[in-house]
Amino acid sequence: MAFTHALRYYAGMSDKPVQDRIRKLRAEIERHNHLYYVANQPQISDRDYDRLYHELEDLEKQYPQFLTPDSPTQHVGATQHMGATQHVGATQRMGGVPLAEFEQVRHRLPMMSLDNTYSQSELMNFHERLLRLLPGQVFTYIVEPKIDGVAITLRYEHGRLVTGSTRGDGTMGDNITANLQTIRSIPLKLCGERPPPAVLEVRGEVYMTRDGFVTINRVREEAGEEPFANPRNAAAGSLKLLDSRQVARRPLDVIIYGIGELEGIAFDTHAQMLAALKTFGLKIPAKFWTCRSMDAVRVALEELKTMQHTFPFEIDGGVIKVNERTFYEKLGATAKSPRWAVAFKYESERAETRLKAITVQVGRTGVLTPVAELEPVALAGSTINRATLHNADEVKRKDIRVGDQVYVEKAGEVIPAIVGVNTSARNGQERLFRMPNKCPVCGEPITQREGEVAYRCENLQCPAQLKRWLRHFAARGAMDIDGLGDALVDQLVDANLVADPTDLYRLRHESVAALEHMAATSAQNLLDGIAASKQRDFWRVLFALGIRQVGAKMAQTLEQHYTGIEPLMQATPDELQQIRDMGPVVAKNIYNYFQTAQNRGLIQRLQKAGVNLKRTAGAALKSGRLTGKFFVLTGALENFSRDQAEQAIRALGGEVSASVSKKTFGVVAGAEPGSKLDKARTLGVRVMNEAEFEKLIRA
Repeated sequence: MAFTHALRYYAGMSDKPVQDRIRKLRAEIERHNHLYYVANQPQISDRDYDRLYHELEDLEKQYPQFLTPDSPTQHVGATQHMGATQHVGATQRMGGVPLAEFEQVRHRLPMMSLDNTYSQSELMNFHERLLRLLPGQVFTYIVEPKIDGVAITLRYEHGRLVTGSTRGDGTMGDNITANLQTIRSIPLKLCGERPPPAVLEVRGEVYMTRDGFVTINRVREEAGEEPFANPRNAAAGSLKLLDSRQVARRPLDVIIYGIGELEGIAFDTHAQMLAALKTFGLKIPAKFWTCRSMDAVRVALEELKTMQHTFPFEIDGGVIKVNERTFYEKLGATAKSPRWAVAFKYESERAETRLKAITVQVGRTGVLTPVAELEPVALAGSTINRATLHNADEVKRKDIRVGDQVYVEKAGEVIPAIVGVNTSARNGQERLFRMPNKCPVCGEPITQREGEVAYRCENLQCPAQLKRWLRHFAARGAMDIDGLGDALVDQLVDANLVADPTDLYRLRHESVAALEHMAATSAQNLLDGIAASKQRDFWRVLFALGIRQVGAKMAQTLEQHYTGIEPLMQATPDELQQIRDMGPVVAKNIYNYFQTAQNRGLIQRLQKAGVNLKRTAGAALKSGRLTGKFFVLTGALENFSRDQAEQAIRALGGEVSASVSKKTFGVVAGAEPGSKLDKARTLGVRVMNEAEFEKLIRA
């Protein structure tokens, strides 16, 4: 039954049918949550999931006496199935009110750390030590990925999650239950056919996904905030937030790989334990090896190393554990580490090269970013000649100087970053870097806003900002102006024909045709493309405006709540924050944008030019036809930059991932594709060329 009719249907009935329906809905939703977030095997559409979820949500509001803490609606700030909607600000059970501080939790059993090994000889020493401690005994090993995340513990009592905490000092940790409840792969209630144990304490690692790390850093840099150094740092920072609603917006996930206190259940082997945890609905390592010898362990570690870039999380090695738990008590532990397990850490993939120069790049929002210009060097399958330095504070903190020999790694296996300096190679000719006091493009003074690390050029007429803004405005994910490529944008700005996007709608045929490499036909094609853009959906215009932190998805959300530009321009920050997935920072950015006289003038000129600034029927349906579909981009595309391709996918509701998995809908392969193409073919994932991709997004 449609959830909009649920309350009317149950009105006046006795409690039992309502309770039965609520139980059935909870069981069905939890089943689909597990299929999607843990098993990666969704069985229903996003719309069908939302129908079930909202029916349950409405019933619980109408009949609060039946609301329980383990209901799927009580994932505080939880992102729903396939990321379609976001329930921000739930107030039940450790609800949306920010905490003043975390309370401390004492672990019933200590959370120990692992000893690290870095060589085959150290690994053999571990094996020989076990042989001495277990004379004449036969045992096997389990090898698992060593996830580079944040260790956590979850305590379930009679199948219900009661506490989640950090490792802390191993004895005491922070109670972060409300934050962990926002991670959809953590069940609030254990599932499975057999009854849950009286006590099941599980241990695992919270991580930030690779593609999520790239996205969040891009947003932080655009906002003038300090970027995270790596995915682990990002995950740790997210779990320390005192407002669980903010945590819910971070792309976090978890892998469970161990246990603490148990009551009413026991396991003979580690493999048996993992199998049982999986039946309870917990997310365990997708890949692990059972090994009968140390030689087999070495083979497993080598295989794991070849796979490390295919996981959605960062790994820095493998964990080797004795499989037979019956030996754990006899093997015991040192002061901080169990003797039955050890971590084998891989050397980080890094390269050393010379820093030739530091240039300063001006972004679309005016943020100045120092960029390292490097002697080309091979790293992780690609040639690196540039690396972001994030901001001036980062350059100073790492004492990076022009002329240095620097170490380069790929943060999150995606973004080249300088992680250190070979100071022993210095010869005294190296030069300190200082941020310019004027914009390197327009020459106007730069500023640093209070509380921000970023420096900005505030001149909206700055050619660097203007060119990037025009490219963003005309991109396929925004106004989709056919024929307006990077080279033509440069010419229009350099010839003083365009000073802001509204000037595009005043271009004359003779002026465009006179530009280099243009002719009468190509000029007319451009003008036709500009004219066609006037009828784009309202959300596309909002996205094209370039409001800070308003991407395609947020623009679509705003279109659902506002019929046009006029009511949106009148919205207050408090009103905007009532919208799902809308935080205070984004709300303030939207409000501030429309309070600026210059921006209001821009809106008036767009209206005068005839650009659609009202919601049109069917726009939301059209924009979501790729919802729930994950894409991976590899190689160079001829007609799209990487950002333009990503924007086109997200504009239609799709998602872009950094790695290929069975969940990937399609891999878009351009020229000189990398290992992602091989991975797609191995998994049987659809591969499309640029022409097929363009046909898909224009369908």
